[in-house]
Amino acid sequence: MFKRNVLAVSMAVAGLCSAQAMAAVVGGGATLPQNLYGIPSTPAKPAPLGILNGSSPYPGFNNYIGVGSGAGKTAFLTNNSNGFVWDLDDNGTLDQVYSPAVSVDYAGSDSILSATELSTYQAAHQSPAVPTSSAANWGPIIQVPSAATSVTFPYKLTLANGTAVNNLDLTSAQLCDIFSGTITTWNQVNASYPNTAIKVHYRSGSSGTSEIFTRHLNSQCSSKFSTSSTFLTAVGGTAPAGSVAVASSPAMASTVLATEGAIGYVGPEDVNATSNAVVSRVNGLLPTVGNVTTALSTIAPPSNAAGVPAEDRSKPENWAKVLANPSSGYKVVGYTFLVFNQCYKDSTDTSAVRTLLARHYSTTTNNDAAIIAAKLIPLNNDWKNAIRNTFSLATSSLAVGNTTACNGIGRPL
Repeated sequence: MFKRNVLAVSMAVAGLCSAQAMAAVVGGGATLPQNLYGIPSTPAKPAPLGILNGSSPYPGFNNYIGVGSGAGKTAFLTNNSNGFVWDLDDNGTLDQVYSPAVSVDYAGSDSILSATELSTYQAAHQSPAVPTSSAANWGPIIQVPSAATSVTFPYKLTLANGTAVNNLDLTSAQLCDIFSGTITTWNQVNASYPNTAIKVHYRSGSSGTSEIFTRHLNSQCSSKFSTSSTFLTAVGGTAPAGSVAVASSPAMASTVLATEGAIGYVGPEDVNATSNAVVSRVNGLLPTVGNVTTALSTIAPPSNAAGVPAEDRSKPENWAKVLANPSSGYKVVGYTFLVFNQCYKDSTDTSAVRTLLARHYSTTTNNDAAIIAAKLIPLNNDWKNAIRNTFSLATSSLAVGNTTACNGIGRPL
């Protein structure tokens, strides 16, 4: 497939245009895993290679575009790349990465596909609602965890004597009160803290990080929070007084750590999640690898047991298991997901996606080192084997590109 990327920017990015034009597989979404997947390089900001920006061992992928989980899911579900924007010429203005629009082959998301999103897609693009003779039949969706993660709480607070607070420890109940605006000054958290206004920072738009966080809040204070990928929706439409909306994970970390009295929430990729001077403990625990792993240890992949709908591996919702309030370990945890199609009209896309699945979920030669370098946590072998054997092995009826399942159908060129 030839996906032409015409960028309405200066000639300085001609090299970037050329590199993206040669690649075939287009996707983007959550900003939390973008250090793992890779971001576009620009003339002033050369970016390190990620596993999904056309480099070996995954040639054929365009640069991953971090625009937020909600925007990534929408781009994939509607097959519309117009939501993929980036400051390609370093002028502070977001440019459309693809003009004209191209097919979107996958998404990265920390927000799981909702029942409504799945049913809407299935009604429009999947059998039996859509006949296999129709070009609108794109085939089944695959949704699988890519890596484990946490939501951390960066903060900046200085005592009256000029000493920076370096041991903040918040309970789940205090997180409810702070982010709902029930308490508004730091001395309400701890009598030894100054009467400094709490400056809540939250993600604007649809964010998987917001969804993981508000899922935990909903488990603790359902009268104050629902579960939503949009913070304002979760909190009932009104943010705490004086709060600040930020657009991405990097912006959240940098803004909070530069603002006196501030607190926010972000994945571990943009902060030192092992330092209590940078992020708060939650119920006494930091979001270390050990504490996050302990929290998620009770979640197993679907077993495919006969006659048990919740274990049916053909259903994408069964791979998106969540834990609102772990019984042990760090309390605010989840996964960042990859969302693909089983079927693609272009054999190059099929091959590229299967290559990614085979390596990413291998128990030997895999991406674990890159995942760890991005401050995320590799899946355990039970998860890796289940995903690889189901969606990568040619003998599986659910595998990407299975000739029977994909006969005559697939995501458009």
